Amino acid sequence: REVRPMDKEILKQYIDACEQVKEAKTALSKIKKSRKRVEQDRVTGSSHDFPYTAKSFHIEGLAYPTIKDPDELDRREAVLRERLRRAEEIKQQVDLWMLTIPQRMQRIIRYKIFEELSWSEVAIRMGRKATADSVKKEYQRFMDEK
Repeated sequence: REVRPMDKEILKQYIDACEQVKEAKTALSKIKKSRKRVEQDRVTGSSHDFPYTAKSFHIEGLAYPTIKDPDELDRREAVLRERLRRAEEIKQQVDLWMLTIPQRMQRIIRYKIFEELSWSEVAIRMGRKATADSVKKEYQRFMDEK
């Protein structure tokens, strides 16, 4: 199948999509933790009756966030979940697109874009007397072709 230039545009979004997945998962985890958190403390006091002996008490309970709008966390969570869904969708589109291109180019893209290797490192991985310049040129030609 011929690779259309529009298909190649999705590759440019891949790295940002991966970062968005990480950021959204971290933010969702923080929201989950902030919804309920066990708080512990120790307080002292004395009995009401004579003799007024000092006592120490261990208290424990769930702490909920103090937000003026109680639905704010729900809205933030919904936005994050949608952001996560869209980023995951872009990653899947790239995976499907990768299946439509030549295997050699799949390897070059995987090493350069996904693993963020230098052109020299890509050339070493490609083997067969590949040089950094030759691999880079091959990649540029592929990305420029219609």
